[in-house]
Amino acid sequence: MRLREDKARGQWVVLGPERMFVPDEIALEVLRLVDGARPVDAMVDDLATRFAAPREEILGDVLAMLEDLAAKGVVTA
Repeated sequence: MRLREDKARGQWVVLGPERMFVPDEIALEVLRLVDGARPVDAMVDDLATRFAAPREEILGDVLAMLEDLAAKGVVTA
């Protein structure tokens, strides 16, 4: 996965195999934490603290997003 800022369009994009995705603001916050080393639990803890949101709700959303991106070949486990 490559997260890049598309300055011409003024938005962030995720580049995957032969595809480009435009993440919304929440997805962008999650993707900024995906570094291949940080465990999902640490990402969720960070997001729950920053957004003062229920951890279990964030965990479900993050897992669903990552599973969707994995199915599209954008991220790997």
